[in-house]
Amino acid sequence: MSEPVDVPIDDVVIRLGQFLKLANLIDSGSEAKTVIAQGLVRVNDEVELRRGRQLQVGDVVVLAGNKVRVSEG
Repeated sequence: MSEPVDVPIDDVVIRLGQFLKLANLIDSGSEAKTVIAQGLVRVNDEVELRRGRQLQVGDVVVLAGNKVRVSEG
């Protein structure tokens, strides 16, 4: 898989559901809930089932072949 795309955040941490929307991987919070509950989201190569998972700079998120990394804003 290719290198992840960096997506800057304004704070030190961001919740997974918010980050998926910020990275344009999903359109809404309800969609975040669905894809996470279905086990379609991986964080640092592990399936993540918690929408409220706190992500930090350097974490890599994968959804439907799209790979994005949390970066400093």
